[in-house]
Amino acid sequence: MSEFPVVSTGDNVTRQVLSDHPDLMVVAFRFAAEGAIGALHHHQHVQSTFVESGRFRFTLGDEEREFGPGDSFVIPSNQTHGCVCLEPGTLVDNFTPRRDDFL
Repeated sequence: MSEFPVVSTGDNVTRQVLSDHPDLMVVAFRFAAEGAIGALHHHQHVQSTFVESGRFRFTLGDEEREFGPGDSFVIPSNQTHGCVCLEPGTLVDNFTPRRDDFL
């Protein structure tokens, strides 16, 4: 069980840090309802995303792609990205270096 709190990041979306180190952070984003949104944003961190469950439509730069259970991908530093939940589920994101703003 993670020692970190569950934080609301929007309607039907929560974030929980699972583990962290100055060089790496693992975070679960849980989407409780179809239509929940991971708002478009960008950051300096390189991010990898693993779809643990559910289905999501991601905007990755100028491209839109759908991902489901078992899919994974990497988001380069400073690329604009976000998602819409198509089926409730969980994304497991890894950030390097860690997202100090999540602590």
